[in-house]
Amino acid sequence: MENPTMSTSTINTNPQFPNTKSSMLGMVGGGQLGRMFVHEAQALGFKVTVLEPEAGSPAAHAADAHIQAAYDDATALQKLAEACASFTTEFENVPASSLAKLAETGFVAPSAACVSIAQDRIEEKAFFTRCAPQTGILPAPHAVLRTAEDLEKVSADLFPGILKTARMGYDGKGQVRVKSMEELCTAFANLKGVVCVLEKMLPLAYEISVLVARGADGQAVVYPIAENVHRDGILFTTTVPSPHVSADAALKTQNAALKLIADINYVGVLCIEFFVLQDGSVVVNEMAPRPHNSGHYTIDACVTSQFAQQVRAMARLPLGDVRQHSPCVMLNILGDIWFDGDVVRQPAWDKVLALPSAHLHLYGKAEARRARKMGHITFIATSLEQAQDEMRQACVILGIAV
Repeated sequence: MENPTMSTSTINTNPQFPNTKSSMLGMVGGGQLGRMFVHEAQALGFKVTVLEPEAGSPAAHAADAHIQAAYDDATALQKLAEACASFTTEFENVPASSLAKLAETGFVAPSAACVSIAQDRIEEKAFFTRCAPQTGILPAPHAVLRTAEDLEKVSADLFPGILKTARMGYDGKGQVRVKSMEELCTAFANLKGVVCVLEKMLPLAYEISVLVARGADGQAVVYPIAENVHRDGILFTTTVPSPHVSADAALKTQNAALKLIADINYVGVLCIEFFVLQDGSVVVNEMAPRPHNSGHYTIDACVTSQFAQQVRAMARLPLGDVRQHSPCVMLNILGDIWFDGDVVRQPAWDKVLALPSAHLHLYGKAEARRARKMGHITFIATSLEQAQDEMRQACVILGIAV
């Protein structure tokens, strides 16, 4: 049953369920990650209240209640606190102060302190560097640029590099490739002087992500290595198991993820991205304090999905088995495929669903826009080759360049 739009003055709940605080989970954020969390929470018998400013957001449609307000609205946070006993988020740019406020009355997983590290590339890289003696993995060489004067101190060894805003960057946003000091100065000026990090571009072989979950009791589990391909800064495909990662690199990165999540006493689901370089060495790139796009395959290919783990962690239940039962490829679906030139069309889902291994997930977004994540398809097969072949067939059907 779809919920109507709600204001901060009212919390509308699905009338078929009693609104009991112990069984109501609080979600800050209303996107597709929140929607998939809601589905898993409801499957486990919980109800979910979503705090999200956008009317008709994916998570709000699925949730039992929607408080429509800004993430830092004091009245809305109070109502969420009154309705729920535990809280989480699906968006790392939610104000950490809001999570800290909710922690005054309930259990927040992950904590505001953990989320704040991932919100700032400077803090994030400092965290990775501090933990390097334990993990054996460093971030890429980089420089922090707070003012124009800092540009003068940049080493020539960092070129070519990628200039990234320290905060609010995702899906390739707030990132500029620079090959020289002249290009760096121009790019920094175009970013209006916000605090940035310049990262040295390294000879990348491929990217992997390690998904890990940790409970309040310290129990931690780590999923199989996922190998990612990006296009224009947005995840294109995730293949699991990774077809290229060595056993040594897999073990090293999985152990590193477990050490990192324990170091900050993290509770919840965390995704850490690593770069495997052409010489086989590994550097740590960034982390997301929530379920991750590269972990969507777990819904169909693993015993316990990343969203079910998020529910279990915040409800302080035992974590689930992370075993992968089938090889798979996950394909992101962007809004571009709804357009034939300027004409809006409906993609040929009937042909896609005729592929035996295809599992389609659409996020319920009202409007398709170019480069907007609208859904994903996971291809589950008896062999990785079959999953890859059917993924390519789907791309042809949908008009996506392979």
